[in-house]
Amino acid sequence: MRPILLWDVMGTLVHDPFFEEMPAFFGLSFEELLAVKHPSAWVEFERGERSEKDFLNVFFADGREFDREGFVRLVRDSYQWLPGLEELLAELQRAGCRMHAFSNYPVWYRLIEERLGLSRFIDWTFVSCLTGLRKPDSAAYAQALDVLGVAAERCVFIDDRVDNCEAARDHRIHSVVFEGVEPLRASLREAGVL
Repeated sequence: MRPILLWDVMGTLVHDPFFEEMPAFFGLSFEELLAVKHPSAWVEFERGERSEKDFLNVFFADGREFDREGFVRLVRDSYQWLPGLEELLAELQRAGCRMHAFSNYPVWYRLIEERLGLSRFIDWTFVSCLTGLRKPDSAAYAQALDVLGVAAERCVFIDDRVDNCEAARDHRIHSVVFEGVEPLRASLREAGVL
């Protein structure tokens, strides 16, 4: 029986606009944006504790005004598949792999879905805005295993962040740090997925 794949989305499957496009929208560097954004609003938005409207209203710590619609449009338009990932997911789907999103992301996952149609390949099962839990919180991994109703050894977790992969390993979930599609293919072959 093939492993169940648990996919991080941003920076693993999909380009993350947080590092380049978002700061550029405001004419800021990434470091400058970090210095002026609200300190906790993004994490709260990711956990589903803030609506999009509330998040945008407090985006900047000083409450400055900005083109909210233009900002959301920029974010949506920036979503794109990382090289080779759409093809890899299609191949895994043809091979009969069950795949789920396991992502720290707000309701904007719907914008990703509208633009890229990830649900052709994966279920949006474990998105932090729906579960209220973010990686690397241990409870997020425990909940995923409980919902899936399978032993940890049946799962393979793929994420671009080492700390998230280490937390998965703490739950005995085989994890792969994403460093590009070819190294990922090699890791999936080693894990018996491909």
